[in-house]
Amino acid sequence: MGDTEEILDKAAEWAEAGKGVALATVVTTWGSSPRPVGSKLAVGQDGAFVGSVSGGCVEGAVVEQALEVIKSGEPRLLDFGVTDEQAWDVGLACGGKVQIFVERVE
Repeated sequence: MGDTEEILDKAAEWAEAGKGVALATVVTTWGSSPRPVGSKLAVGQDGAFVGSVSGGCVEGAVVEQALEVIKSGEPRLLDFGVTDEQAWDVGLACGGKVQIFVERVE
């Protein structure tokens, strides 16, 4: 998964190479959540990623959203939880909630 420094170093490396990069950070958790607040995931425009904000299908959904953030430049706050129908689709039916902030790295 890599520690925060490794993740940020990789994001900087991709950005310095001229690639679009987004950084996702867990900002809120409630109940059963696989990763703690502060966990990070860096995503390159080619879909490569390093780090972890959740795991499983949630991570796939975050990567997809990160690619959109790279294109648009507009940050997003993503909510995944059991009250959201999407939670069942991405595998959070175990009773947890997570909010993930995604921003483009300049």
